[in-house]
Amino acid sequence: MVLVALIALSAGVFVRRVLHAPSVAEPMLSRPLDASFPDTAETQQPLSQWRGKLLVINFWATWCPPCLKEIPEFIRLQAEYQRHGLQFVGIAIDDKQSVLKYLQDGGVNYPVLIAGDGGIAYARQLGNIINAVPYTVIVDQPGQVVYRQPGEFSPDSLRQIIEPMLGLK
Repeated sequence: MVLVALIALSAGVFVRRVLHAPSVAEPMLSRPLDASFPDTAETQQPLSQWRGKLLVINFWATWCPPCLKEIPEFIRLQAEYQRHGLQFVGIAIDDKQSVLKYLQDGGVNYPVLIAGDGGIAYARQLGNIINAVPYTVIVDQPGQVVYRQPGEFSPDSLRQIIEPMLGLK
């Protein structure tokens, strides 16, 4: 029994180190807003245009059910907190046609950029070492990454993070 516990503990420590180890090939960006991706009209949109806002960057894809599940909440939060300086930006790791088809029905009220494979590399540079989708990064007003969320974000968890950063709690 003790041997099994020691093996489990060792495995847990190993997994934690692997999952939290920085990638040597793709170091964390010191200036995360120095990226630009095309919008649905193929106009390049630099992320730096949203510096000064609390920026929630969400990497998603149309083929990802958890991604599609959290988008309606992002729409609600964008509407609710926009006047307080919150800005969501969706970065689709997908092709333009699939994104356009999804957006026809979605009522998304925040910018959606189409990055394809470039979005995967950018997400990795922002700390997504396990290539999770969805993957969400919160960038503070000065432009520094302050939170990373691999996988689906619960609405309550996201509110608990953004409200104090917006000076609401």
